[in-house]
Amino acid sequence: MTATPAEVPSDELLARILSSLDDDKAEDVVVIDLRGRSSVADHMVICSGRSSRQVGAIAEKLVDRLKQDYGRTCKIEGKEQGDWVLIDASDVVVHVFRPEVREFYQLEKMWMPASGAEARKV
Repeated sequence: MTATPAEVPSDELLARILSSLDDDKAEDVVVIDLRGRSSVADHMVICSGRSSRQVGAIAEKLVDRLKQDYGRTCKIEGKEQGDWVLIDASDVVVHVFRPEVREFYQLEKMWMPASGAEARKV
């Protein structure tokens, strides 16, 4: 029996997201633990695709897989442009960037703690 979207633990959801990103050759994957720091989500994942086309494909496949595996409908923004796609999977927020756009916005610097203890490169 599959879990309903609300029943999926955030760590299990994160593991499935990381697996999907790995399958689609996402680069420079970073996970930031937001538990206790934000009410928005438990985890933030930031990664890159080599081109606008790959960024869009990574995001689309991730959303499809989460729908298929967990019945979870994710909000997605920015897929048409392919520079920065935001996927809101409720407990996990995923940002997929083209490398130049990622460098410009530097989300890791904004969200990572000074010690770096709550973030990990995958």
